[in-house]
Amino acid sequence: MPNALEIKNLRKNYKGFVAVNGVDFHVKKGEIFGILGPNGAGKTTTLEMIEGLRPKTEGEVLIDGKKVGIKNRKFLQEKIGVQLQSSSYFDLLNLQEILELFGSFYEKRLDPIALLKLVKLEEKKKALVKDLSGGQAQRFSIVAAIVNDPEIVFLDEPTTGLDPQIRRSLWGLIRDVNSQGKTIILTTHYMEEAEELCDRIAIMDQGKIIAMDTPAKLIEAEKLKFTIKFSTTKPMSAKQIEEFEKHPLVVKFWEEKSKHVFRIEDPTKINDILNWLENHKLKFSNLEILPPNLEDVFLKLTGKKLRD
Repeated sequence: MPNALEIKNLRKNYKGFVAVNGVDFHVKKGEIFGILGPNGAGKTTTLEMIEGLRPKTEGEVLIDGKKVGIKNRKFLQEKIGVQLQSSSYFDLLNLQEILELFGSFYEKRLDPIALLKLVKLEEKKKALVKDLSGGQAQRFSIVAAIVNDPEIVFLDEPTTGLDPQIRRSLWGLIRDVNSQGKTIILTTHYMEEAEELCDRIAIMDQGKIIAMDTPAKLIEAEKLKFTIKFSTTKPMSAKQIEEFEKHPLVVKFWEEKSKHVFRIEDPTKINDILNWLENHKLKFSNLEILPPNLEDVFLKLTGKKLRD
């Protein structure tokens, strides 16, 4: 499949500081591509340079194989749609009027009512943005970003601050937009969101991409261990904990709130651990067997949690 976007040696230098340090990646047409990284990794700066909102120090941005920059900004604007981390709209214009105004800036535009129907806001067409709920405002900001019927849509943390139920409803909207043939590039602070939505993911840290692949292949490549969590009906003694830590199947052991947690390479051998507990007269409950996930990969590669 041809590439919708190609980034070559993208750099952003400030006095005494390199924010983005030689980033290279491509995004296929029709793909949902995620960029993850701790705060300060360079994600937003990278997106803003691609979007033409921030000048780049070095590098190339190509859309459909064509280099974009200041000289052909109009071409770039027609090809992309952008939802920023925070958006401001005209206070006294209603939703329909805002979309009509935004659409007037482009040669190609979508019908405002059709866009509002896409996000189930057609009944709110005469409402002001300030009168919308948080979830409604986020849904509106996404359709405001696609009013020009762009080929590539940039979503910068589209669900931050929303409760889990509203966040999941927005995932459905993002899939709907993608199903219309649009390529989506998003940043997120939610690992579950990245695993659920993204075809491929780039992990950034300190201005560089340190890993890039499908979520499944990123997890597989790191050869991470399974995590086992359990509770005991009575506390483990210090001697029992010491013995448990030395068990040949236990890779790492720690306490997490009211649970004991350990890592194991082969989860099929969990019965050996359960037998050990029974032999030491420790009754267990609330047993969880968790396969390695994207958050484990992220923590291993960056040494940080996503929100650090």
